[in-house]
Amino acid sequence: MPYHFSFDLSRMPQAFYESLVKMAYQKNMHRRIATTVRRLAEWLKIQEIGGLNIVDFSTLIEDLVDIHLHNIVDRERFQRSKRRALFLPHCARKYMDGRCRAHFDADVPSYYCNRCSPDCLINMATALGRDRGYEVYILPGGTCLPRILEKNPYGGVVGVACSQEIKQVEEYLKSKNLPAQAVYLIKNGCANTKFNLGSLAEIL
Repeated sequence: MPYHFSFDLSRMPQAFYESLVKMAYQKNMHRRIATTVRRLAEWLKIQEIGGLNIVDFSTLIEDLVDIHLHNIVDRERFQRSKRRALFLPHCARKYMDGRCRAHFDADVPSYYCNRCSPDCLINMATALGRDRGYEVYILPGGTCLPRILEKNPYGGVVGVACSQEIKQVEEYLKSKNLPAQAVYLIKNGCANTKFNLGSLAEIL
């Protein structure tokens, strides 16, 4: 887990942190947001709601602003791309044991969803991606991404991951001149992670 702290923003209104991220970007505050975020976090009792102390919350929001900025910068090129792939985190599966019927192909490397649980976030995201013409991969880790991209000439990619991992992958994608869009996790960890399906639909 890239962060040294755990967070769960799923109990916070989605509109709150999305608005905070957009506001910080629009006001060109993404490099000096810490003080403002700290004041807001204290006022809104973020530690009680999101399980984060103020310093960690500031770090997280700064990373989310960077991701938002990257999405804006890359959006036009991404929209012009033809063949696209969607990368999902395996840790967002409903089950992380034998109850999950996903098949893992080590040669790819990726899990492939067999739609065993209708309420599984990965199942729903996979269907969303396929319906929009994306080739969908469910990755056990970010290190699998280069192996897949080396074998497949995609024109654009969408990735769902922890914000810290997204930032690490950005450098690789830049080196490949590959336009990308990202959806960050609103709950991190090694299992039962969460992302917003509506945000993914909007990005796709």
